[in-house]
Amino acid sequence: MGQTPCARECDRHGWGSAQRFLRAYAETARLIGEEVSLTDRQFRRWRQPFPPRPRPRAWRVLHAMFGLSPLHLGFPGPAPVSQPDEGEIVKRRAFVAGTVGATTGLAVTAPVVAGAVGTAHVAELRDGLRSLVNLDASYGGGDLLQLGLRHLQRVRRVISTASYSQSIGRELQLISGESAAVCAWLFYDAGDRERAHGYRGEALSVARLLNDEELEIEVLAGMSLQALVERRPREGYDLARAAGQRARELDIPVLVSLTATREARALAQMRQSAAANRAMAEAMRTADRAKGRPAPAWTSFYGPAELNWVQGLLYVEAGKHKAAVPYLRASVAHEDRTTHGRNWTLSRLTLARSLAFAGEVEEAAGQAMSTLDHVSELNSGRVRARLAEVRSALAPADTAPAREAIEAITGYLG
Repeated sequence: MGQTPCARECDRHGWGSAQRFLRAYAETARLIGEEVSLTDRQFRRWRQPFPPRPRPRAWRVLHAMFGLSPLHLGFPGPAPVSQPDEGEIVKRRAFVAGTVGATTGLAVTAPVVAGAVGTAHVAELRDGLRSLVNLDASYGGGDLLQLGLRHLQRVRRVISTASYSQSIGRELQLISGESAAVCAWLFYDAGDRERAHGYRGEALSVARLLNDEELEIEVLAGMSLQALVERRPREGYDLARAAGQRARELDIPVLVSLTATREARALAQMRQSAAANRAMAEAMRTADRAKGRPAPAWTSFYGPAELNWVQGLLYVEAGKHKAAVPYLRASVAHEDRTTHGRNWTLSRLTLARSLAFAGEVEEAAGQAMSTLDHVSELNSGRVRARLAEVRSALAPADTAPAREAIEAITGYLG
């Protein structure tokens, strides 16, 4: 009682003493290639209420240690920004690999050696999965693919080689399904839709074997989104409807709202504007409901930013880019750049694309140029695809800002 978030998380990881924390901090800094040190006094200040904001290098080390943004540890935001250098992309990849490797690396060692799996081991496996999800939201799925697969393989190995009770066995099977769903998402974000579809099929099989409706909703919603991106709106609509029906049965308002947005997008692609607007209205009404069961952790991205983004996309589908712009602006304004950096970047590039189509070429070019500063931190096939779309939208405009933006985007895309 009365502990600060940082102190609580330190104790949970076994880093309550300064000696243990400093040792773990130094090892993490070495692992991700950051030359930074920490004193006893700094550690004590971080554990106290109203801690000072860490410097950029220390911020990255803390993110790697805990698998959480330091904002969730009680540090003031926004995240500090350092000037990028030639090794920035290599550092980012080392950071992501080090973060998840440090978090998940020991997740299955104890159960395999001890021969019996308990609730502590299940919690460790879930911590590794949580870190994957958090890092994907910040940096994109491209650098996390192999780590996601490794985590899934570890879970499978525990299931096949360790001993455990029936209740623990069900939890392990569920984690394997959730891990497959995360792998599917990572491949989807990286641009490998075929492998994404395969892992979603595996996750759906687990969900139905265990009769776990929350996991089934997650998978169906993901399959719906992929169908929409691949311009298969009828299939996307049917999948969203199926997911929405299960969400209503469970009385989880966030899931009902989220699946309604997928229905709205599918209907817009099918040129059923009135029906799309009705589905979107339902999504907004349901999102404001206070009653019902709490939302699952994977829906943490869903809120005002997503609702405004989808509303903007409905206008985009209708070719009404000027009408889309205010909603896309609102989406960017509501998105948390620190914890959902990939979505923030996608929203801003989507805004730039609509601005270009609406004839606001100078602002579109400016949005694209300023977004490129953040793109270097990401590895996301979806972001690269959206960048290419922005370049195409700017191409007809023979102006200096457009030419500069096109050159910069081409330099990034290659």
